[in-house]
Amino acid sequence: MSLAALLEAWKRDPLTAENFATWRTLPPRPASIQPLPDDLPAPVKQALVASGIHSLYSHQSQAWTHVRNGGNVILATGTASGKTLAYNLPVFAALAENPAARALYLFPTKALTQDQLNTLNLQRTTFNLQPSIYDGDTPQKDRSAIRRQARIVLTNPDMLHTGILPHHTNWAEFFSNLKFIVIDEAHTYRGVFGSHVANVLRRVQRVAKFYGAKPQFILASATIGNPRELAEKLIEAPVHLIDEDGSARGPRHFIIYNPPVVDESIGLRKSSLLEAVRLTQDLIEQNVQTVVFARSRRSVEIILTYLQSLPSPVSEKMGEGRVGVRGYRSGYLPSQRREIEQGLRNGSVKAVVATNALELGIDIGGLGAAVLVGYPGSISSAWQQSGRAGRGLEPAAAVLVASANPIDQFLAHHPEYFFGRSPEQALVNPDHLLILLEHLRCAMFELPFQKGEGFGHLSAAQVEDFLQFLVGNHEAHFSDDKFFWMADQYPAANISLRSASPQGVVLQAQDEEGRPFTVGTVDGESAVWMVHPGAVYLHEAQSFFVEALDLEQNIARLRPATMDYYTEPMRGTTVQVLAQSDLAAIPGGEKNWGELQVTTQVTGFQKRRWFTHENLGQEALDLPPTDLQTTGYWLSLSEQTVERLRDAGAWTNDPNDYGPGWTKIRERVRARDGFKCQVCGAPENGRQHDVHHKVPFKAFVSREEANCLENLTTLCSSCHRKVEANVRMRSGLAGLSYVLGNLAPLFLMCDSGDLGTHVEPSPTEDFPNPSVVLYDLVPAGIGFSQRLFDIHAELMQRALELVTQCECTDGCPSCVGPGGENGYGGKQETLAILRELTQTME
Repeated sequence: MSLAALLEAWKRDPLTAENFATWRTLPPRPASIQPLPDDLPAPVKQALVASGIHSLYSHQSQAWTHVRNGGNVILATGTASGKTLAYNLPVFAALAENPAARALYLFPTKALTQDQLNTLNLQRTTFNLQPSIYDGDTPQKDRSAIRRQARIVLTNPDMLHTGILPHHTNWAEFFSNLKFIVIDEAHTYRGVFGSHVANVLRRVQRVAKFYGAKPQFILASATIGNPRELAEKLIEAPVHLIDEDGSARGPRHFIIYNPPVVDESIGLRKSSLLEAVRLTQDLIEQNVQTVVFARSRRSVEIILTYLQSLPSPVSEKMGEGRVGVRGYRSGYLPSQRREIEQGLRNGSVKAVVATNALELGIDIGGLGAAVLVGYPGSISSAWQQSGRAGRGLEPAAAVLVASANPIDQFLAHHPEYFFGRSPEQALVNPDHLLILLEHLRCAMFELPFQKGEGFGHLSAAQVEDFLQFLVGNHEAHFSDDKFFWMADQYPAANISLRSASPQGVVLQAQDEEGRPFTVGTVDGESAVWMVHPGAVYLHEAQSFFVEALDLEQNIARLRPATMDYYTEPMRGTTVQVLAQSDLAAIPGGEKNWGELQVTTQVTGFQKRRWFTHENLGQEALDLPPTDLQTTGYWLSLSEQTVERLRDAGAWTNDPNDYGPGWTKIRERVRARDGFKCQVCGAPENGRQHDVHHKVPFKAFVSREEANCLENLTTLCSSCHRKVEANVRMRSGLAGLSYVLGNLAPLFLMCDSGDLGTHVEPSPTEDFPNPSVVLYDLVPAGIGFSQRLFDIHAELMQRALELVTQCECTDGCPSCVGPGGENGYGGKQETLAILRELTQTME
């Protein structure tokens, strides 16, 4: 059966067809071609013709023209559209015309760097390219020769930051002749990482200028909403956007598969993982070479185990199923990865289960199908992963199997987000104070700052203010109109490009023979909830038990352990408004943006069993609170809105008023129960037990009914928390916070873990009206919350659509979050609030 026949079979299969939320077929597209440029140097033209290339795609031709005219360009065309040739061609020409010319290629991962080296090696002798990788894996004995001889240096931003720029005097000839900087997969340089990389590029241009060079930039990106804006933020120079794809394409089927609902009352759907395994098995049985993308390393291993254990005619023909189905993720040895990539190219590997490690442009040949297990976190990633299927004019299919996550469900009901213009904005903030200061330190170490010198687009006056701060901090010295670095260590070694936190916590463990080794690091803000005492920490599919956390020495002590549970921190958060930067009236209230101080304290943690998520108990912790100064966006409901909601019975955020006799009622219930917890039997010990309403207080019309003795029981604080979770009444405000926190990343090209949410249901000094707060989980902010402030109206409208279209009765993980097992989910309350905020009638 061919792929086309299998797709037709799926359409006829009642177990499958009714779950297709959308099925779009993109028709074949002929190539738009241009003749080889007249000004192409003869050796380059001969090499192209010898390789069978007699013309260029239109976007390749445009890139050639703009680059040869001295401009910077960004290519934002589809997967496998020939972007590599588009940026290689002008570089090859420059190197052929000028024997001294050099080029720097930046890639986000080592695997992609290695793959591109293989491509360059095919033309190594034709143009005397002498390409070499220079990264952390490059042997010391080879480094000196690479610095002297390589004409194209392939590296990553981290190595450029720590291993090249601080030692630029060893690279004097390279920087003196640097003509091009190529930045591949530019869309990955966003958020904190992108803000760091923009500053690294400021430093590169400063060093190049010192040696008399002014390189051109060629960038390549996946499809995002703001490719030119991102490129211009990264290099701080005008950039020409090329986004019309001239490459040929066969028919492409893009399918969103929404697993069937198995419990309508709570909106529970069949496992996306198991449904993906079933569909992949169909593809394997029909000999359709397939890539399966999963979001986590653990999911990769689970899917791999399922697929390898299932009988398959293909596997039987091959004699050994484990050869035909392979995994691909971080933690695999480079040699294993190369073997799998080769197996995909030559057809011996019939299916590969991968994390996003295979998403970027590593050459794995043309596959027949891609299965995405859950939304990968951004639309550009979804297109890149689906683009792994179908090279050339062959038909291909991509299936996104939606999970219960709210974004997955939103996209299942709004497929136009895939097929229209991407709403995602890749945000960077090179002037983020903490990040900027770190790179000013690095730049000053590399070259003293002359008084009156700027940095990137920053004026000389702005830079001098920062440098004077470093002088006052005894990190810099001002002499003879220059600012000199004066600390002992070189600063780049202690600065991670992946974090805005200047201080990390080192994770140390011992092997079976008692020898210490470093597992990794976490940033200071994350340490108290990721590696608190008793936490289970996962690293490359291995679990570690955290024995101690020393915040003074910035060390966490771990031991390898096989655990049948994972841990979840329990946190309490308070939010204080430091400065209000923007304010605007909105339907139902007002929206705000400004500076916040978020104080978080980890008070304990829960143990949950793997796969079933069963609560195995909780433990208290005594850890200091952490403060985060950041930026946030918050919406506040007006008093009139709250009154309307209250009158409609759609407001449960008011505090419970148990009545004037509550103290005596509590005493009677505790005495009746012998001052013992009625669940675990624990007696009171220095603290009075709680008195709990078996049926929630707010479920009653009168206090007298709610407070009858038969509805009250005595519980210790631990058992009370567990029981409250079971009968929790999720308020509309909490439901609004849940849906906004999960939906916002769709517009930001970030993970849900990059944003914090907070609910203030009662008036406080900082929030006079009931409010929902969304804030950047990055010191000083990175721009996420400001973007949410700007798109508030669309965010509210999309949230209303998501909750309205969810098939659950009263809240579920796919919309406003679940209530307790015997509680209330708050879906109707959330809908009422959203209708007020969008001025939508029911």
